[in-house]
Amino acid sequence: MTAPGAQAAYRTDDPPAAPASGPKIVVTGATGAVGRHVARLLAQRGTERPGLFVRDPDKAAALGLPGPAVRGDYADRELLRRALDGADAVFVVTANPLRPEDDENILAAARAAGVRHAVKLSWCGVADPGADDLVARWNRRSEEVLRDSGLSWTVLRIRTPMSNALAWAPSIRERGVVRALGGASRTACVDPRDVAAVAVAALTEPGHAGRTYALAGPEALSPREQTAVLAEVLGRRLEFEEITEEEARAGWSRRYGERIAEALVAGARRRAGGAAAARDEGTLAELLGRRPGTFTEWTTDHVGEFS
Repeated sequence: MTAPGAQAAYRTDDPPAAPASGPKIVVTGATGAVGRHVARLLAQRGTERPGLFVRDPDKAAALGLPGPAVRGDYADRELLRRALDGADAVFVVTANPLRPEDDENILAAARAAGVRHAVKLSWCGVADPGADDLVARWNRRSEEVLRDSGLSWTVLRIRTPMSNALAWAPSIRERGVVRALGGASRTACVDPRDVAAVAVAALTEPGHAGRTYALAGPEALSPREQTAVLAEVLGRRLEFEEITEEEARAGWSRRYGERIAEALVAGARRRAGGAAAARDEGTLAELLGRRPGTFTEWTTDHVGEFS
C-alpha cells in the first residue's frame, strides 16, 4: 500500500533494468535499513552494477536484493579487497562502536582495490557538542578515518530512521501497545528511502565530493505522536507505555552490552532536551528535488509489517 503521491518517489520493488555496463558500486551493510534501498535503486538505474557485501546472503536473498552478494566480515581485509576489486565507489556502513577498526578495514581495502569514491553513513549527533558518549565518539572517529583515507568522500549524517519504529511491531501486533523511553522526546526521524536516494546520487553523480550532508525528516515527532500516527494509519486503538531509564538500559544491555547501552541512555537524555528535534531546513528537499517523506507516508507503505 502506498501513500497518495508517494509512488513515483518510493518504488524500490520494480524489477532491475537491463543488465548494467557502467561503473560497479559496492554496498556494504546492504541488508540494513538504508543499504537495501541503495542496492535496489542502483539496480533500477541500469547504469551501475551493484555488488553487495553482507554477513548473511540468505537475508539478502529473502529481501530480494539485486546483485552478487559476498558473505564476509569487515575484519577480513583481503576478502574486502576482492569484493571491491574493479569498483568505482563504495557505500560504507558500519554498525558496531566496539569495532572502530571496521571503517579502517573497508577504506584500506577500497584504496588497495582502486576505488575512487566512498559515501559514508554517519549520524547527526556528531555535530552536537554535548554528545560525548561511545556512539558519538565512534562516529566522529569514523568520519576522520574517511577524510584521511585518501579517497574522494561524501558523508551522510542522518537522524533516526523511521524504520526504527519496526521494533514496536511485535508488541503492536500482539497487544496493541508501544513501549518506549522518552515518550515526549521529539526526533526529526527520516525515511531511509530518502537517505538511500541521496546516497545513490552521491555515489553516481558529480558535485558531492568533500561534502557533509545533515539529513533530517520534515517533522519532529515523539514516540507518543508516532504511536498516534500508527493508530490512525492502522485503523486500530494503540496504547503508549512509558518505560523507565532503568528498563531501557536493561533491555539495551541484553541486546548490545553495557557500554553501548550507556551510550544509548545518554542519547535518550539528549533527545529529551531537544537535541534531535531540528527538522529538515531544505538540505534533504534540495538533494531529492522534492519534499522528504513523512512518517504517515512511511507508515502507510509498511502497514503489513505492523498487522
